[in-house]
Amino acid sequence: MEMKDFGLNDIVEMKKGHPCGANAWKIIRMGADVRIKCEGCQHSVMLPRMEFNKKMKKILVKAESE
Repeated sequence: MEMKDFGLNDIVEMKKGHPCGANAWKIIRMGADVRIKCEGCQHSVMLPRMEFNKKMKKILVKAESE
């Protein structure tokens, strides 16, 4: 399985959209789990990293690296 290169504060698209209608999520925490926040309604969800890798479709906006 291909590992996608994502980082903190990236905006990603998931395979399934959020019920609010938005499909853009911001990565706000990374570790063994990944916490993402909906860009439409600001709802946050925490997923295990393996599940996040399966459900992420693509990176929409890459965050600025310091």
